[in-house]
Amino acid sequence: MGTYKSKIGFKGYGLTPTQLAASGSFTYSDGATYTITHGSVIIAAITSCTNTSNPTVMLGAGLLAKKAVENGLSVLPYIKTSLSPGSGVVTYYLKESGVVPYLDKLGFNIVGYGCMTCIGNSGPIDDNIANTIEKNELVCCGVLSGNRNFEGRIHPNTRANYLASPLLVIAYALAGTVDIDFETQPLGKRADGSPVFLREIWPTRAEIQEVEDKHVIPGMFKEVYEKIGMGSPAWRALDIPQGKLYSWDPNSTYIKKPPFFDGMTKELPPIKSIENARCLLLLGDSVTTDHISPAGSIARNSPAARYLAARGLTPREFNSYGSRRGNDAVMSRGTFANIRLVNRLSPTPGPKTTHVPSGDLMDIFDAAERYASENVPLIAIVGKDYGSGSSRDWAAKGPFLLGIRAVIAESFERIHRSNLVGMGIIPLQFLPGDSASALGLTGTEQYSVLLPDHLRPEDLATVQMDNGKSFQVKVRFDTEVDLTYFKNGGILNYMIRKML
Repeated sequence: MGTYKSKIGFKGYGLTPTQLAASGSFTYSDGATYTITHGSVIIAAITSCTNTSNPTVMLGAGLLAKKAVENGLSVLPYIKTSLSPGSGVVTYYLKESGVVPYLDKLGFNIVGYGCMTCIGNSGPIDDNIANTIEKNELVCCGVLSGNRNFEGRIHPNTRANYLASPLLVIAYALAGTVDIDFETQPLGKRADGSPVFLREIWPTRAEIQEVEDKHVIPGMFKEVYEKIGMGSPAWRALDIPQGKLYSWDPNSTYIKKPPFFDGMTKELPPIKSIENARCLLLLGDSVTTDHISPAGSIARNSPAARYLAARGLTPREFNSYGSRRGNDAVMSRGTFANIRLVNRLSPTPGPKTTHVPSGDLMDIFDAAERYASENVPLIAIVGKDYGSGSSRDWAAKGPFLLGIRAVIAESFERIHRSNLVGMGIIPLQFLPGDSASALGLTGTEQYSVLLPDHLRPEDLATVQMDNGKSFQVKVRFDTEVDLTYFKNGGILNYMIRKML
């Protein structure tokens, strides 16, 4: 219960005693009624290209599934279970060892290969479940054998997500909750009513090794990888357009001509200071690229969902941000669309901010659009380690499209700082001892960033506010190359100008 009651933030949900007692019931597609509460498992996925490449844990999961089925255990039907190996070889030895029927029986069907739940491509959950979670503000869970677990990455409706071995993914799916002590609490009961504990069905190392020695052989790797370049029949049947230029389809919701070169001139534009900017976001420490540009499912009530719905798509067709990274209209609407984002300009976690000076609480994208219509430039003020996590290009492209001209941070993750420079966004760093809190910044001020006339790497700039106060920041153009990219409006414009 400690995590549920902890302060809102990483590993904290700020639930009150009344909220802790919350639960909700729904009718599933099988006609039965189920009740879920905090800690209920909604997604259980054996996934990740790395963690599914280990035959020992994969065969161990298969043997655990076999023993579970033989002891009469099952997984609740509403839990979204899946098995997505990184290689067809895994499917080969799972079938040869005879464990696939037992995995199927528990719902861990092989659904495909590559990046899936690990990166947020879990797909939608049942609408009745989603509505119950949202109505009762439940902290429901995903358990996966992924290799990354940033906040809000897995699914908009699983506020808590946990990494586990493939065997434990099955164990938690059988339990139906993460709030279980496997040593003292059973996974379920046999037909005769006797309890089944995890230790009773956990395969021994000798059992796993025997199956591995018999069924994981070099020949299967050779057989699978000899065909890897062929692709599926659907892939081979694709029409290949002729010509050197891509033919943009204006009706496509996946690939759209990007606006990065709109209005670009052959001559370099002059370097200008930023005048009378508003703060779009006031964030704390350890904001990851998953907070900035989620790759997972598109929430049903988000600006990106409204954009897709307006083009005739249903929620089941929304897919994920990662799959629509070729459409800037979707990706800009998905920027900062993380359900766990803590923005001090919003009273609750999530992708909201306050438009200043109107005081309207809005989706972040909608606020950026309003500022753009008012010709107001934007900045973001953040804490330490801004941009940590996966190196994600849209974590710089998205803020650029929102109109963010500069990010003022206590510190930057190394690669993300470079990506900001590459998009023409100015990375500014508070001087030692300074921060938004130390300087008393509320995010409601107007900010003007006054750049030196002859800007050089790591120069100081002055930030003036409309309340008469000012402070200095270091301009994190660390090299002359950084400056060159910035003068060109980013690396993309720089490369185009080199070709002209």
